[in-house]
Amino acid sequence: MIEELQKYRQKGNFLFRPSSKLAEVCNAPANSSGVFAIYALERGRVNLVFVGISGKEGPEATIIHNKGGMKAKIVTGKQFGGFCRNTWPMRMKLENIDALEIHWFVTYGGMEKDFPRNLEIDILTKHQEQFGRLPRWNTEI
Repeated sequence: MIEELQKYRQKGNFLFRPSSKLAEVCNAPANSSGVFAIYALERGRVNLVFVGISGKEGPEATIIHNKGGMKAKIVTGKQFGGFCRNTWPMRMKLENIDALEIHWFVTYGGMEKDFPRNLEIDILTKHQEQFGRLPRWNTEI
């Protein structure tokens, strides 16, 4: 688990299996921005494979929330050349991943005012320093 995200009060997680419908299992909020971390459950091990965000910094230090918030970013987002709801199950089969455990953290919404991108950069930089590479589904910082 990513320690620096534990301080956020609004957080949650859900499990996604290749046979699941992402829109049904995703419990991330539709009105906030933040960071999500995806862990692969594979061969009895748990590995961080991706760190993503929803929302970006706008003019004058304001937030621009994705339409539909974090939930929409996860459910209708794109990765590996298509919608995650389609490409994640294919990738999971290809990589022999039993399930994905997605943890989400509201970092900008309500009382929280931390921009997701700044946190993402920090997390990915620390991961790269510790392991010599980014999580395997992240391609750049």
